[in-house]
Amino acid sequence: MSPPLRILQYSDLEGAYDEPDRLARGAGLLAARRDDRTLVVGTGDNTGPGALPLVEGGRQSIPFFERIRPDAETFGNHDFDYGLAAARDIAADSPQPWVCANARVGSEREPFGRAAGVVPSTVLEASGARVGVVGVAAPATPEMSTAAADLRIEDPVEAVGREIGRLRERGVDYLVVLSHLGASDDELARTFDLDAVLGGHVHAPRAEVVAGTPCTRPGANGHRVAAVDLEAGTARLLDVDGAPVDEGVRERFAAMREATGLGETVARAADPVERRRDLRTSGECRIGNFVADAYRWAADADLAVHNSGGIRDGPALSGAVTVADLVGVVPFDEPVAVAEVTGGELQSLFGEAYRAPHGEARWEAHVSGAEVVYDTDAREVRELRVDGAPVADDRTYALATNDYLLTTSREFPTLTERHRRETLDVQYEVLAAYARSEGIGPSREGRIEFHGKVELPPGETGER
Repeated sequence: MSPPLRILQYSDLEGAYDEPDRLARGAGLLAARRDDRTLVVGTGDNTGPGALPLVEGGRQSIPFFERIRPDAETFGNHDFDYGLAAARDIAADSPQPWVCANARVGSEREPFGRAAGVVPSTVLEASGARVGVVGVAAPATPEMSTAAADLRIEDPVEAVGREIGRLRERGVDYLVVLSHLGASDDELARTFDLDAVLGGHVHAPRAEVVAGTPCTRPGANGHRVAAVDLEAGTARLLDVDGAPVDEGVRERFAAMREATGLGETVARAADPVERRRDLRTSGECRIGNFVADAYRWAADADLAVHNSGGIRDGPALSGAVTVADLVGVVPFDEPVAVAEVTGGELQSLFGEAYRAPHGEARWEAHVSGAEVVYDTDAREVRELRVDGAPVADDRTYALATNDYLLTTSREFPTLTERHRRETLDVQYEVLAAYARSEGIGPSREGRIEFHGKVELPPGETGER
């Protein structure tokens, strides 16, 4: 019988680097639960995004890794936000091995990062057991992170199949996949005889068993750690609240955050503006209105649109709001863009806003200057108004948005680079300028209305 073995998994730390207490509790939890029969692994997006990651180019992760000493790590799409060279350097300078079986650069045959020590798979040992570990990145990584455009991501199922064959030849006791695929984790569990699929990318936490295989996701921003018992085939989520505090981590990251120079207070929010996944994916919400209003204000545009995934979860904007707080809302080094689109194209764009990218229906478009009525049964736009008037198909409108939406077909395929008319400041700088001028007090105004059987999570008022 194989020796009993446990795995602790963290993933999608992202904004946790901007919350020193939470990050320190995560480190304290890992330390408290770790023993000689426990492995610690990460499953991507553990270098960013966030305010501190943006300033440090992801390298703030290295002192955290040095503190928790993981046994293995794989790449998420945001680990490439600061460029391929930066990702290679972080992998080379980290204490843990990085595994990724399906990423290459252009026509190169070698796996991405081979010179930095990245390998497709590896064997870890603990308590006399040999654990084969494979890492896989999401196929859409080159589109989701513009700095990763030169990456070539191969089919993750084929890559896992190839590597587990090699690992079996090496006589492993367990087979584990470190995945940043999101909803595709279940396909791995059903296709192969695995002992665990440890996932990330999708921010909804999970600890389930699929086809006899524990499948986990801790969720985003360091609120939880997943724990898997490989012998029992069980998994659970551990909340970091109440965990011991690693004072070294808290002090180090508090000092790093202070040193960013982003501490200027730009406005006060008397009514806290929540930043939560259930709000930003369920239709109109105050944080979405704030971002879209800022873009339209800066561009003097007819309307503005921002994708829900581009607004990150975190503490509410409350009381004194700093530049760092606004970086945390949109922590990407990308500008606001102004596009020129026809009314017909606007109809198509909003028709693309209701979809289920990870198996659950969600609304993807936060708007300013427009009102949308969408039929969730017919999957079509019923009404669309700009500045109170019905949209005319042949009229041209100025649309403020984030640069990313003009460079990827994943979000709104109707929008392309050819629509670009102007490029403005970086997103968080636009938010800061707007907050200084107009303050922070967004409200829900009926900008988005749904008809039909709505399958979205409840919004801020709980009406859906």
